[in-house]
Amino acid sequence: MGYTEHTTANEVIAGVDLSGKVAVVTGASGGIGLETAREFARAGATVVLGARDAAKSATAAAELRATVPGAQVETVALDLASLASVRKFAATVGAAHPQIHLLVNNAGVMATPYERTVDDHELQFGTNHLGHFLLTNLLLPNLLAGAPARVVNLSSSAHDIAGIDFDDPDYRTRTYNNWVAYGQSKTANVLFTVELERRYAASGVHAFAVHPGVVDTDLFRYLGEADAARVSKTIARGGILHKSPQQGAATSVYCATDAAVLQHGGAYCEDSRVSKAAEYATDPDIAVRLWALSEELVGQQFPA
Repeated sequence: MGYTEHTTANEVIAGVDLSGKVAVVTGASGGIGLETAREFARAGATVVLGARDAAKSATAAAELRATVPGAQVETVALDLASLASVRKFAATVGAAHPQIHLLVNNAGVMATPYERTVDDHELQFGTNHLGHFLLTNLLLPNLLAGAPARVVNLSSSAHDIAGIDFDDPDYRTRTYNNWVAYGQSKTANVLFTVELERRYAASGVHAFAVHPGVVDTDLFRYLGEADAARVSKTIARGGILHKSPQQGAATSVYCATDAAVLQHGGAYCEDSRVSKAAEYATDPDIAVRLWALSEELVGQQFPA
């Protein structure tokens, strides 16, 4: 089907039946995550919303139940900037759902001021990559039990800004740049996808990285006036579509449910089709190196 940048999530998932399936979506209290969860619920899946703000999460769940008749929705607290919170979330969800079929690592922060996670990692690398790296690995037994299963990692075209600085990924000595840090975290999302696919495709767990497009969500909340003005000018100059959350969620839903995309496991996708990421973001050797570093940083190794 000829999907475009205007395609919406509900168009992508039309005709798909997820009855009996379990889908976990992080950052699902609003924006792209909420729309992704909505379409999974509409297709019959049991949907677990992982979000940091309990009140927002409860409101999102209530809205899903109100707009999707019979929606099966659960909320579990998740703070990706805390590895202890990630472990608690994975233990709770994993025990409740021995089989998980879809995991959408949607949550993230962008261009934040310099800050560190509770585990002393640079906030964007720690939240966008390390939190999801740990979560995915802790839930892998459930994904393997639910195979065929899929993992969708939200990346960004901003991965073009920077690769991984293996000498100082956590900004312990180098000068902090909010956009370079964001680009590094988004490159990490793609590399994680590449290695996850290599390790588990044969066991029926496939991974995809997604650029959702420029979407009107609260991801932009950390931008100061100068940064916001620069981003707006870049978008206008490039004639880039400002997507709605429904349009922004389309590629996530496409990667999670489309039958044909399975032959492209490990791919980077945008506008509901397979695209191409930067060479350094898809290099298998760099992906292996990042995996090893990530295991070191989260303090846990995972079986090959």
